[in-house]
Amino acid sequence: MIVITTPTGSIGHQVLENLLDSGRPIRVIVRDPSRLTSHTRERVEVVQGSHGDIDVANQAFAGADAVFWLAPPNVHAESVEAAYVDFSRPACDAIKSLGVKRVVAVSALGRGTAVAARAGHVSASLAMDDLIASTGVSYRALTMPSFMDNILRQVGSIRDQGMFFWPISGDRKLPTCATRDIAAAAAKLLLDATWSGEGHIAVLGPEDLSFNDMAQIMSEVLGKPVLFEQISFEAFKAGFIERGASKAFAQCMLDMVRAKNEGLDNAEPRTPQSTTPTSFRQWCEDILKPAVLG
Repeated sequence: MIVITTPTGSIGHQVLENLLDSGRPIRVIVRDPSRLTSHTRERVEVVQGSHGDIDVANQAFAGADAVFWLAPPNVHAESVEAAYVDFSRPACDAIKSLGVKRVVAVSALGRGTAVAARAGHVSASLAMDDLIASTGVSYRALTMPSFMDNILRQVGSIRDQGMFFWPISGDRKLPTCATRDIAAAAAKLLLDATWSGEGHIAVLGPEDLSFNDMAQIMSEVLGKPVLFEQISFEAFKAGFIERGASKAFAQCMLDMVRAKNEGLDNAEPRTPQSTTPTSFRQWCEDILKPAVLG
């Protein structure tokens, strides 16, 4: 039995799609089952509710061999620790008491770096990893840089202004990965019953790119000029608050991108195992171009 959290989310739904034809029994935890397609509902067991709730976790994890864990973003959280660590505590109790064998979770790069303790959401993700590992379950943290798919939040400005914005230097080269590759890595681990112990697997995409590099690639794929403009950290934080996020969430986003600008994501050595296939150009062709051009 494999349990999938966030089965309608940007990563979780792709993990689920990768597993549906595996022949394994699958159970999903979802707040609103109507968001699952009828085809999917017919092929999985559904537990309705939040995976941060102990009763839901106990029901979903009973008899489970493996769990895909993702702490969902909570823009209204009073603290980043509440959003990641406190949210995960009930599940950790259930993992331990019900004898779940393996957990695969979405986490972040940066462990062991000088900025890891002051990196906002990244710091909380690493603390969540420690909490899950403390249960004694066999654990793999998928550690990622920023996602290519995050650029979809700026489709409007790319389409209407030919610009996208971020507070990180336009010349800093960073790894970036596609959510499809995260989902593929997660599915592979969930189907493999041979691994044990605690560890991490980095998902780095095929190359490091700067935002200026990305602008050039977007321009070529979209057939129109696209420019990158670096904004201030203060403007970046203010934008989240204007869109309704809590001050704590906005501050943690600022702390995270500042840490990335100081090299947080560059510390992980690139290996054949951590280099994943989807290039930014291919992602732009497959995902960004239809979103921008219709």
